[in-house]
Amino acid sequence: MATQLSDAELITSLQARVKELEAENAKLLSQLADCRSHEMEKKVYVPDERGGKSKKGNRKSEEKIEKMPGYNTRFMSHHSRRYVALKVMYFGKRFYGFASEAQMEPTVESELFKAFEKTRLLVGDKKESQYSRCGRTDKGVSSVGQVIALFLRSNLKISETNNGNSGVVLDEQHEGEIDYVRVLNRVLPNDIRIMGWCPAPVDFHARFSCLSREYKYFFWKENLNIQAMESAGNKLVGEHDFRNFCKMDAANVHNYRRRIKLFEISPTDVRLRLVDIFLTLILVFLYNDNQLWVIKIRGSAFLWHQVRCMVVVLFMVGKGLESPNVIDILLDTARILRKPQYTMASEVPLVLQSCEFDNIKFMCSSDQSLLHFQGSKKKVSHVPLMSRPTEPSYEERRAKLNTVA
Repeated sequence: MATQLSDAELITSLQARVKELEAENAKLLSQLADCRSHEMEKKVYVPDERGGKSKKGNRKSEEKIEKMPGYNTRFMSHHSRRYVALKVMYFGKRFYGFASEAQMEPTVESELFKAFEKTRLLVGDKKESQYSRCGRTDKGVSSVGQVIALFLRSNLKISETNNGNSGVVLDEQHEGEIDYVRVLNRVLPNDIRIMGWCPAPVDFHARFSCLSREYKYFFWKENLNIQAMESAGNKLVGEHDFRNFCKMDAANVHNYRRRIKLFEISPTDVRLRLVDIFLTLILVFLYNDNQLWVIKIRGSAFLWHQVRCMVVVLFMVGKGLESPNVIDILLDTARILRKPQYTMASEVPLVLQSCEFDNIKFMCSSDQSLLHFQGSKKKVSHVPLMSRPTEPSYEERRAKLNTVA
């Protein structure tokens, strides 16, 4: 009789299989890129009747290709390439989030790919580059530790031990390699900086290989009860169902259990690193002079708007509008079937601080940009959470989706 695998064993098995398929996919994409490169070169460089290259014909062909989005990447396919992880810092105020799928411009991701094409680093299109990102920060959210991974052009020669990976540099060598940080930062807008790069194995995935993500939320202490906020925040640590602390996406998310590994609340350290100075300068224009504090939350993964929902409830506790026990009540999804309606905390002070991986060591740069902005505070009256209208439960949302289907 076959032994049934536990959930942990099943997840480990599936993750191993995903890595195998990604490695095979990278190999096939590399071979496909080589084939397409040869086909494009044959179409463009057509000999004339005298056996030479037709300059007029070539010029017309090149003009035609100039009009094709991303045309340059096709001619880079004959170059060697390597899988690279990049650490990205950005000030999110002017962007419609990180990811470009929302069809709103500008996004951080769209600016990055413009830079990849402009610097001739992109080999093939976005799909062929085996692109992945660690997180999808929302509109206005900043980061000093976002991580992406993709194939980029390499200066290094192909090793003889590539095991059939055509055109792919598999060595961890970085001497003589393109200075990706310097090259990209020369063309990126000032509110996006590449902080470092690292060679990555072809089965690396910026999202699924991530062990944990850490967010920081900066705020001014004012008259907040920090002790009560800390007591409430500690209740979030551990594995819980956080459906009452997120924007529910019943169509795509069916498991709302997440694990919070760390919660800390503390005044900012005066011994700041340069990236922390970047964050402080951003926030110093929001409020009057006051003591700057920070909430640090680390977890394996987060739901949509989860951090901002948790933070705003902590602020209610800090103002004395709610008891720290409200956290226990909201985490009891058997008792609270529908999330009370409340407005999330502002996106501006939220920062994706870091993403943790095994065996990824970034070679960092000191090339950074500091930007300023202004904001204002609004004072609103408080309605107790348990007295507010509620949102549809997960079951009600699913039933509605099934009715529509």
